[in-house]
Amino acid sequence: MYRDRKEDNFKKNKRDSDNRADFNRDNDNQPDKDIIFGRNSVSEAIKAERPLDSIMVARGERTGSIPKILSDAKNADIPVKEVDRKKLDFMCGHGNHQGIVAVGAVKAYSTVDDIFALAEEKGEAPFIIVCDEIEDPHNLGAIIRTAEAAGAHGVIVPKRRSAPLSFAVSKTSAGAVEFMHVARVTNIPQTLEELKERGVWIYCADMDGETFYNANLKGSVALVIGSEGKGVGRLVKEKCDVVLSMPMKGKINSLNASVAAGILMYEISKQRDI
Repeated sequence: MYRDRKEDNFKKNKRDSDNRADFNRDNDNQPDKDIIFGRNSVSEAIKAERPLDSIMVARGERTGSIPKILSDAKNADIPVKEVDRKKLDFMCGHGNHQGIVAVGAVKAYSTVDDIFALAEEKGEAPFIIVCDEIEDPHNLGAIIRTAEAAGAHGVIVPKRRSAPLSFAVSKTSAGAVEFMHVARVTNIPQTLEELKERGVWIYCADMDGETFYNANLKGSVALVIGSEGKGVGRLVKEKCDVVLSMPMKGKINSLNASVAAGILMYEISKQRDI
């Protein structure tokens, strides 16, 4: 259990393992369930090959074992982000993070090949959801939940500028993340080109496309959903075969990313069943 910092200022010889989140305490000042902090704890998590979404290090911090940890993270292909130390304080409930925090993934990421293998196993044309910089964990969780319900074979997310596969995503997905292949890739435009080479038609949701009612969405399909604020990026959009839009009859000209994704996913699902 954590001790109040005011009581003993986290004695210098306190083990890093004591800095892990106490999952049984219901306290807003406690760290999230998928947070690991403290130099030894983060280092051991990397060595144990625990699924990690990213590592955050205090800006400018390069003392002691930090350089070795960051080198190990790079070798393990774990993204590293420099952030303000106050952000680490907040994430860890003001625990003794020693300048470094790891964000754990609730499950290991899959590969794009895993997604295709599942489609082949089911004897179905691939149905893939591509999330272009969806940074809100609730949106990502909702998309994964709907993707699983609509029969998609997998979800692809970028390695950077994406919500981590965190406890919040898992909770919002209502457990669907456990049954859905989520692949993380370095470059979304390049991945879309690779999907095309494997016979997949790429559709994206944007305001200036054709009404989705009229689109042929049968066969091998990848649906690209853009970020909450910017929508689909320019380079990503250029790689798409068809741009789809949804008619807006009210005064609002756009939908929440996960809502738009849900509407289009079920249109694809309907056409696949015809």
